[in-house]
Amino acid sequence: MPHIKNALIRFRIIDRCLRNTYKPFPSKSDLRTACEDALFGSEDGANICDSTIEKDMFVMKMEHDAPIRYSKKNKGYYYENPDFSINDIPLSEDDVEAIKFATNTLIQFRDTAMFKQFGFAIDKIFDRVTISADPDASDIADLVQFEVGISAKGNEFLSPLLTAIRTKKVVTFDYESFVNGKKKPREVVPLLLKEYRNRWYLISFDLTKNSVITYALERMENVVETEQFYAEKIEFDSKQFFKNAVGITASESQQPENVIFKADNVAAKYIESQPFHVSQTIVKQGKNKTVFSLQVLVSEELIRNFMSYAGEIEVIEPASLRQLIVKRLVDMCDKYGV
Repeated sequence: MPHIKNALIRFRIIDRCLRNTYKPFPSKSDLRTACEDALFGSEDGANICDSTIEKDMFVMKMEHDAPIRYSKKNKGYYYENPDFSINDIPLSEDDVEAIKFATNTLIQFRDTAMFKQFGFAIDKIFDRVTISADPDASDIADLVQFEVGISAKGNEFLSPLLTAIRTKKVVTFDYESFVNGKKKPREVVPLLLKEYRNRWYLISFDLTKNSVITYALERMENVVETEQFYAEKIEFDSKQFFKNAVGITASESQQPENVIFKADNVAAKYIESQPFHVSQTIVKQGKNKTVFSLQVLVSEELIRNFMSYAGEIEVIEPASLRQLIVKRLVDMCDKYGV
């Protein structure tokens, strides 16, 4: 089973390399290195040889109709049909068995430090395989509905940005403003990739602004990993940077505030079961209201979370946050003619 599992993983690594528009026409050696790095964390050729990659590509062509071709001009491989992806092919019984094998292995370690951050994803895969291991069980969609995230633009930049983070290379891109829709060139040193609500964000050191700035991948265009290394040390600790953040908004200069709010008891049950932040504590629990406290940065995400509960939540402190919410409620009433 491990042999089958590794082959299936290699197919998908090769597929990803062949579809990578930022590093087109990978050689046999490039494909071998990518597979060995992903599976064994090394690149010395001790675990995977070139002949293994040749056999993998042969199987992909014969069993999965992968349109793999070799370009003499570019001395590398490519898909004759650029829209092809092995991920679009339905899972076979071997695929499902390999997934079950891998999932049953991972599920044992989901609470360990290495895998804890992926626990939710592992649970979802385990739930799907447990419900039905039959890849052709089409009725599952009518009986069980999993939460599905809408794929956002920009996910194709994840790989080159991750490479830039590892190599400490400067990256340039055009970035579209949410406010005015205008695009401006940016030059940054990537520091961290962070997902929030099915969208990916790049936390980076902006060389023009000389500060740590967050950029949404979906609003990036023309991402280029330059050959320029940034040698100076950047003081950035991802855990500390987002320690007091609710959502994706964080700042090195902004200080956390003690936020006090009270909620109707029904809403309080939801809030207690899904806290706004790890610092959330119950200050007082009354007959009709529950008072909570948070130690967080006041951000747009925090405000939107409060607003989503409408009249079930009342912010008490700080006064500045209370006034922000009051203003939005007044604006809302004006829109509805109240």
